[in-house]
Amino acid sequence: MQSPCFKEVEQVCSHGCCSNPLLFALPATTTTTTEKRTSTSSACRKNFANTTTISFFANTHFTDHESLPSFKESLATFTRTYPKYSDTARVDRMRGQEYYHLSLSNRICLDYIGIGLFSHLQLQTHHPVSPSSTSSDLHSDFPFFSTIYKSVNLKTQLVHGGEGSEFEASFRKRIMEFMNVSGDDYSLVFTSNKSSAFKIVSEAYPFQTSQKLLTVYDYKSEAVDAMVSASEKRGAKIMSAEFKWPRMRIHSARLRKLVERKRKKKKARGLFVFPLQSRTTGASYSYQWMSMAQENGWHLLLDACALGPKDMDSFGLSLFRPDFLICSFYKVFGENPTGFGCLFVKKSMIPIMEDSTSVGIATLVPAKNSSFQPDEEHSSGSDLELQQHQSFLQTPNQIVIHDQKKKNLEIEYRGLDHVDSLGLMLISTRTRCLINWLTNALTKLQHPNTETKTPLVQIYGPRIRFDRGPALAFNVYDWKGEKVEPALVQKLSDRNNISLSQGFLQQIWFADKYADEKERLITTKKTKGGQEIAVVTAAINFLADFEDVYRLWAFIARFLDADFVEKERWRYTALDQKTIEV
Repeated sequence: MQSPCFKEVEQVCSHGCCSNPLLFALPATTTTTTEKRTSTSSACRKNFANTTTISFFANTHFTDHESLPSFKESLATFTRTYPKYSDTARVDRMRGQEYYHLSLSNRICLDYIGIGLFSHLQLQTHHPVSPSSTSSDLHSDFPFFSTIYKSVNLKTQLVHGGEGSEFEASFRKRIMEFMNVSGDDYSLVFTSNKSSAFKIVSEAYPFQTSQKLLTVYDYKSEAVDAMVSASEKRGAKIMSAEFKWPRMRIHSARLRKLVERKRKKKKARGLFVFPLQSRTTGASYSYQWMSMAQENGWHLLLDACALGPKDMDSFGLSLFRPDFLICSFYKVFGENPTGFGCLFVKKSMIPIMEDSTSVGIATLVPAKNSSFQPDEEHSSGSDLELQQHQSFLQTPNQIVIHDQKKKNLEIEYRGLDHVDSLGLMLISTRTRCLINWLTNALTKLQHPNTETKTPLVQIYGPRIRFDRGPALAFNVYDWKGEKVEPALVQKLSDRNNISLSQGFLQQIWFADKYADEKERLITTKKTKGGQEIAVVTAAINFLADFEDVYRLWAFIARFLDADFVEKERWRYTALDQKTIEV
């Protein structure tokens, strides 16, 4: 399915570094213009895939981790093949100056997709580390802000809650700007996390009159599970999209039937929960599903948590106008992944929402015992009242706070500022090159001395694709074709300073020809989400560089050594088959 409209490709190079495929504008006025744009975009995507496949290890497989090309050699080939990648050198400079902890710690962060509000340099200038400081000292009072959770009526909060304190209003304004969301159309509520945001929607949505909940997720999500559980208790009928094995594409015929089922006249059907891409497999989904759902009377919840840092710039919010939008932000990438969730509610939706007292709505306040707290002369009154007299000033060497009676709070969100300064084109070019190189490189690892030429890695979801997301789901197999437990792969990667995650694929539809493979792969019991497949996941963030993906590739290649695998399996399953630290 094609997206409903296209934007002319802004730049096309012979090496596939084109504009973001999600970009679009208003529908073209003539068929000729539309066809030209479609043709240009298709050619760009095809060229990118061909370039990646041919230029990197064409007709070559690696059967020994010691036979891999060196980092220097691989980098040279990479930059020659993707010359536009050199345009992203600004990210490398930014990483070295503002996020230098990623290099100093020698830790590769490929375990979550997220956007940081602040930079590591801000953390250090606000809370400098002394020689005697420990890790617990640094994080016991993390600077900038803390969250206070409260139990309130969501509808009342949306109507009468206002902007909150001046401190919180600053966050609200900056995030709405970053997400390209207008305060004229949407209200924003902070939540303790993403799961809380989903659950809060399910508790206030009018399921008594619009009884269905339809979700589109190819992986197990705690947030979605929380929504499903709360919705079921309120009488909702739960439905889910299915995904075709092995590329995890949406089973279009089945989802179309669910979306287009007959409904009573003028009665809303229910809530359609849709992510634009999978944060586990990297699969991207057509915008047309949102249009189809809205045309068939569904309310729309857009899950933007898996989108890249600037992908909302490519989303036609005014065109689709989702009823709910959920995203999340972290404090500092690679340093402290705690943060909060953001729930946007379309103002026209508020009157039909039901009264519900929700746990998980959050208030943002300056961190306790930090220099962001006011002086003693302002120490009386509630926390929220105190925040009205605070503001931040950034100096070259430190971040300080000054009490002011005027409401002119200036907070520097350097993490968001960095993303804004880089822009959609540069960020998408960087992550696209890195994730596709990694995908291709992993498929080139093959066990030695096997008649069936057993691949080391099996990838689930899209392979080499221009429009794939920056996430990868895979499993590692030994020379006998037996899966290495994802938990073991994750623990060993952590020991090698590489942070990966585990996940579960679900809602999988197997064609008859994959019946044997289904029996071999699915080892977990059937759950509400259907049978699941445990996988290893990696996520490429905008601060990742080529060394990060190369080191991951070199680490995975070590599983080509049968002795290495058997030794680590023994260590992992020692002591009555119970997991131990490795």
